[in-house]
Amino acid sequence: MKAGYVYDPVYLKHETGSHPENAKRLEAVMAHLEETGRLEQLTPVNPRPATTEELNYVHQASYVSHIKDAALEGFGWLDADTIMSPDSYDAALYAAGGVIEATDAVISGKVNSAFALVRPPGHHATATAAMGFCLFNNIAIAARHALKKHKIEKVAIIDFDVHHGNGTQEAFDSDPQVLYISTHQYPHYPGSGTIYETGSGAAQGSKVNIPLPAGSGDDEYRQVFEQIIVPATKRFRPELILVSAGYDPHWADHLAMMEVSTTGFAGMVRTIKELADEFCDEKLVFTLEGGYNLKALAASVKATFDVLLGNPDIEDPLGQPERRGAAPDISELVTQIKEIHKIT
Repeated sequence: MKAGYVYDPVYLKHETGSHPENAKRLEAVMAHLEETGRLEQLTPVNPRPATTEELNYVHQASYVSHIKDAALEGFGWLDADTIMSPDSYDAALYAAGGVIEATDAVISGKVNSAFALVRPPGHHATATAAMGFCLFNNIAIAARHALKKHKIEKVAIIDFDVHHGNGTQEAFDSDPQVLYISTHQYPHYPGSGTIYETGSGAAQGSKVNIPLPAGSGDDEYRQVFEQIIVPATKRFRPELILVSAGYDPHWADHLAMMEVSTTGFAGMVRTIKELADEFCDEKLVFTLEGGYNLKALAASVKATFDVLLGNPDIEDPLGQPERRGAAPDISELVTQIKEIHKIT
């Protein structure tokens, strides 16, 4: 099985200084993949800048112009969390275009699966606003590209970042062709993603939010994958699965309070891959979102590739967490979500 990866030094040019979302993240990932010999097992997929037309699939033209102008002005903050530098616009164009190219490579059969190792991330960006470290909504743009250009009829987006992908959900709120499923810490930034946000109009029920309490770890994530995500995805029967891969639920990550291990991420990826194998002729695309502990991020990205390559052994250098408290009981939450979405 062929697994592809998207990477380009242009992603390092989105200069953010000491911000948690900085170039060291991708440098750590690429160094680890090379040191462990994984990079040579992967098929490179070259990125390109997204076109204005492609950006406008999700973002208003005035917003795209605003981001371009902000880059020309140099360093500055777009909101309390999101920073711009002179090369940020170009990096963001290549981030969106990189996920599009990964999607094209998978749909064309060049590779079975692909992981776009891009930055800035995207799932918080809305039609009119940057937020949460995100400029353009890379995964939403790629999903719309698959629907429009490849005539894919059903796309599932699974988002396991620790933060709810409010921008992605907003982009497809009324679109029944896109199943959006998010696991996220709640309450937490950006404050959205309650169980009652299920889509509107003809898309009612196609947005599945799983707001997990702080302290949720491998067992809790396994529970929601088995009892909610797998049956919801099987019922939808997607032709393509896209994944917002955020590794900030890792227990060593300082921007959240979850207890997931690298082994736990591998389990999630394995389950998602099984769904893609069953319904999508293996067509599966990952894009990098969060993850801010460099060692945990690098190990978890490698573990993701190991699953995609069919490597049975998962290396977990950080091991299991020493729990900060008792494991949360999410049984009532799971029952409520299953009732709302009529999952038996």
